[in-house]
Amino acid sequence: MEKFFKLKENHTTVRTEIIAGFTTFMTMAYILAVNPNILSVAGMDAKAVLIATALASFVGTLLMAVLANYPFALAPGMGLNAYFAYTVVIQMGYSWQTALFAVFVEGIIFIILSLTNVREAIFNAIPLNLKAAVSVGIGLFIAFIGLQDAKLIVNSDSTLVTYQNFKGDTFQSVGVGAILALAGVLITAILLAKQVKGGILLGILVTWVLGIACELAGIYVPNAEAGMYSVIPSGLVSLDFSSFKETFGAVFTVDFGALKIGDFLIIMFSFLFVDLFDTLGTLIGVSSKANMLDEQGKLPRIKPALLSDAIATCVGAVFGTSTTTTFVESASGVTAGGRTGLTALTTAGLFLLSAIFSPLFLSIPSFAIAPALIIVGFYMMGSVAKIDFEDMTDAIPAFLCIIAMPLAYSISEGIAIGVISWTIINLVTGKAKEKKISVLMYVLTVLFVLKYVFL
Repeated sequence: MEKFFKLKENHTTVRTEIIAGFTTFMTMAYILAVNPNILSVAGMDAKAVLIATALASFVGTLLMAVLANYPFALAPGMGLNAYFAYTVVIQMGYSWQTALFAVFVEGIIFIILSLTNVREAIFNAIPLNLKAAVSVGIGLFIAFIGLQDAKLIVNSDSTLVTYQNFKGDTFQSVGVGAILALAGVLITAILLAKQVKGGILLGILVTWVLGIACELAGIYVPNAEAGMYSVIPSGLVSLDFSSFKETFGAVFTVDFGALKIGDFLIIMFSFLFVDLFDTLGTLIGVSSKANMLDEQGKLPRIKPALLSDAIATCVGAVFGTSTTTTFVESASGVTAGGRTGLTALTTAGLFLLSAIFSPLFLSIPSFAIAPALIIVGFYMMGSVAKIDFEDMTDAIPAFLCIIAMPLAYSISEGIAIGVISWTIINLVTGKAKEKKISVLMYVLTVLFVLKYVFL
């Protein structure tokens, strides 16, 4: 392990890496429940999608460990799965097989781009201040997701979002879950303040155990209509994989005669566009947090990292799931000390096991995972100190990038707004030469503007 993963060189140990891998998995495990739920709306078999999700995550994360030696984990991306089901299939009327084919073609293009240095060039062209802003924006974004998952922040007709009402009819389900999430945040914070190794993972497990105790005592009452389910595992293992045949290889059963090339290109490039910048944003944010960027703000070994992501997308489409991408929750493992591919290898192994132990893993409630996301958001806020707030041409685009991610609920939208504003402000104020704006930044700016005009 030392020879392959270079643990001493990265100032880490086997124990730290394994704990970090467990932590990353625990914060990502929700995808095993959420992805089947979303894609089943498109007519896909839910259990088949769960198996496909676990296997695609295993393959993608394993590739990241072996090819790039980074602690980043991959899984079918949130947002992309919703676009797959609700826009491509339901709104546009295409079959889920056609949507899978679009994902597969996108993956092929990604592989080509990764081998020709295009994606690496895009990563390196983004200024250091914007890279720091991306890290902060992602932190706010995942903290916001955590607050929503915990039901601490809920929808509001008048203010869009508001705080949970603990006096409502659903107090024993939603209210108790929110309180347990708050307790989980405090427990995790205390563990980290005491410098307990694996504090984030322990926070998840302790909160889950508290939830089980509350359900057994009748304090917490599951309410399916409110999205609050039993936290007590219904079983340990399930060895029935027969449903996997429903989605495996379905990507190659497309009816090409009914395919409109114009619509297909729009669908495929939409997948491509979002995946490209979500992946780049995650790599920038998480690697910045882990101090993996060099003095020029570049990520060493970025090519194999991007290649792993691209191959995983193709493999995931063949298995039967939407775009597989690098997950922002990888930040939780990095925060727990993960620095090498051993963290990713551990996470990959757990995803493979999850296909068998799905009843157990799916019992982890969102209110137990939410504290980890909130704490990770706090950690990633630290990158704000790297932003030069004295230079308005850097500071304002960085701020716009940060604020756009949680409010637009999209990493790629934050990057787009950051890139557009940074280029235009520096160009108009006559700082183009001083800032050495690259040709690629101009190209990205134009592409982002065109995206808002035509997509």
